[in-house]
Formats: sequence, C-alpha cells, structure tokens
Amino acid sequence: MATSVLELDTVSGNVKASAEAALEANKGLLRLAPCWVPRSFLQPGLRLKLHPDDIFAFGLTRGGIDERWFGSTTEAMNDNREPDEGLSYVVHEGTRFQLRDVVSELGGNIVGNGLWKQYGKWPVYSKFFDNMGPIPHHMHQSAEQAALVDQEGKPESYYFPPQHNPTGNNFPYTFFGFNPGTTKEQVRRCIETWEKGDNYILALSQAQKLMPGTGWLVPPCILHAPGSLCTYEPQWGSDVFGMWQNVVEGRTVPWDLLVKDVPNDHKQDIDFIMSQLDWDANVDPSFKDNHYLEPVVHTSDDAHADKWIVYGRIDGKQYFSAKELTVKPGGKVTIRDNGATSVIVVQGEGYANGMRLNCPKLIRFHDLTEDEFFVTEPAAKAGVVYENSSTTEDLVMLRYFGPEVNPDAPAMGAYKNA
Repeated sequence: MATSVLELDTVSGNVKASAEAALEANKGLLRLAPCWVPRSFLQPGLRLKLHPDDIFAFGLTRGGIDERWFGSTTEAMNDNREPDEGLSYVVHEGTRFQLRDVVSELGGNIVGNGLWKQYGKWPVYSKFFDNMGPIPHHMHQSAEQAALVDQEGKPESYYFPPQHNPTGNNFPYTFFGFNPGTTKEQVRRCIETWEKGDNYILALSQAQKLMPGTGWLVPPCILHAPGSLCTYEPQWGSDVFGMWQNVVEGRTVPWDLLVKDVPNDHKQDIDFIMSQLDWDANVDPSFKDNHYLEPVVHTSDDAHADKWIVYGRIDGKQYFSAKELTVKPGGKVTIRDNGATSVIVVQGEGYANGMRLNCPKLIRFHDLTEDEFFVTEPAAKAGVVYENSSTTEDLVMLRYFGPEVNPDAPAMGAYKNA
C-alpha cells in the first residue's frame, strides 16, 4: 500500500472495474483515505491526530482543520472549498477513486437494495469534529426547510469517544435549546440586535456537562452550541445550518452564517428566520430525558463487546444508528450487520476480513492510514471477521449505519434499564 495520497493515480469516470477489484481483494471491504475538512470560523482542538504542521494545510484563509469525515459522499458546504472537499476516497493498489462514484456505479451492491431504491445514494455520513472551544448556538434545517434552497435537512447525533478526549479543552459543555418559559419575543430580540454587540442568546439556554463515553440525539430545528469534546457525529448527508449566536469567545459571527440556508427573499425576514425553530422541542422541560444517550450492550463474550452508542428515533424515523465494537487482546469475532456501514478504528491494531487495521498515533495531511474502511451490505450480512493482533491492547472501532437499517436498536432512554 502507498503511504501518501500524492503517490496515487486518481481514477475518474467509470470506476466499476477498480471498485470490483478492491472488493474482491478485501472480501467486500473498501479501504478509505482520511478526509479532512477545515472551518474558517472555529479553532481546531488538536485531537484528530493530524500533525500540528498540517492544521492549516488548506491555507490560512480557509481556517484550521477541525473535522475528519468518514464514509462521506456528501460535499462540505464551505466557501472557497476544494471541488472534492468532504468526499471520501477509496484506495486500492496505487489508485484512488471517490466512494460516491463507487456507489453510483454499483448501487445496491454497495449500500443495499433498499437504500438504493429509496435514496439512490449513501444518504448519511459521520465525522469527528474537534474544537478548542464551543461552537455558536445554531440549528439545522428540516427536510422541508432545506428543500427551499435545494438542500436536505440534517438530523445528527453525538458520541464522545474516550480515546479522542484525553482533555476536554476549553468548554466541555453543550447548550441545548432554551430554558423552559423562554418567550419567542426574547429570542426575537437576540436576532433584532445582531449588529449591536453580543446578542446573549446563551442567557436564554442552559448547558449540559459533556462526558466521554456518552452522547446525544439532536433533531433538526433545535438550537445547540456544541462544547469542546472531540465528537463522533453520525448524521444525515447534508451540511445545512444557521448560526444564531453572533459572538463566541470574542469572535464575531456574520449575519451571512445565520441565513446561509435561508431563501434569498427571506434573508432579512426575522419572522421567517424565527419560524425555522421547533419551538416546543427547544423549550422541552424533559430535554435530557428525550435526547441523552449512554451505551447499551448488544452482544458480548470473552472475545468482544458490541455496544449501541447512537440509537432512538426522530418523529418516528430511524435516520441513522451507530455501534462501538471492542475486540479483546488476541480475540477474534465475526460480526454480522443488517446493512452497509462505515468504520473508523480508534484504538489498537488487527484485521478485518484479513485487511490490516492500525490506529495511527500521528497523521500527516497526505498520509494514507489503515484505520478507516467501508463495509458493503453483502459483506455486512455475510459477516466481517475482526481479529485483534495485540496481546495487550483492545481493538476498538466505531461504525454507523443508514436509515431504518437496525429496527432492533434500543429506544431512547434504554440505557436506564441496561
């Protein structure tokens, strides 16, 4: 395997033959290259294992790299972005080609016939986002709202992997919604006074202390200001948002980011902007009970433990789910899943269907790693054989799934009875 993306030839257009060769070699698995994404309005948290010299690899004007995307066929909606920003590449025998093109060419043989028939694509993705401080209080539009700007809505979820959180950085707390009793008039004033200084929207909200090994399920139209833990974030394949907080740690947030995904004829319409919130959900007095997640064991034995880390439904629909698999030192286990999945190794070393796995300690911007791969639906259903080649350290992997793939996943609050 090449050690740098610079050594690879890029295959474009018809990638069917290349993809089939990769699937044959790795028994239904596709090795993926790291996919880095910068955000100009945030400060990187330095826990992605990216080399410090490469934090600004896209250039200072693009901002620092604070995200790594997994199994993504979704473009990052950044200003001045690279043409392939946010898109994962498959790596095989000195070549690379986009996962999105593989899905387009092979359809149901990759993502499963059910997902392919309904969506015609891989409709979800996940990422690590990693920041030194908090993100502005913001929301993601619903499917109906996002359709007004030819985009898709964005439900999302969080899990805070202990392996990527040796430190909580500057503010390991997340604000959600508003305090019960908050009025729409109070929130409206925060928008009306945008250009007059800090709009103090967080004074209307309350923070939750973030703990490694836990998570949250966040529907569209709910305001949230994520804290500074490094976060694994399974979500719908969209990058829509509206920033409702105008000053964060002394940094100003432009009005343009409030209305980034608002139709042009409503970008100054405060009534329309306010209508994007699900008001009852934002002032829910039982918000934590309805959104907080702790792991729930699915299967376990002397060789492994497989836990649900993202579960629950949004308006009755399972948009995504996720698990954490731990294979004990020297252990070997066959894991069968209901559908395609994207996997990231967060600890240890070993093999998946004989393909080498190794969690890196430090990654250069152009490095090709052995920690990320995509499992096709046929391979997932047949069963992937995971082996831990270490005699001392756990092999730990996170994997997420598409919509309605796991009808047996726990319901919200199941951790209380685990």
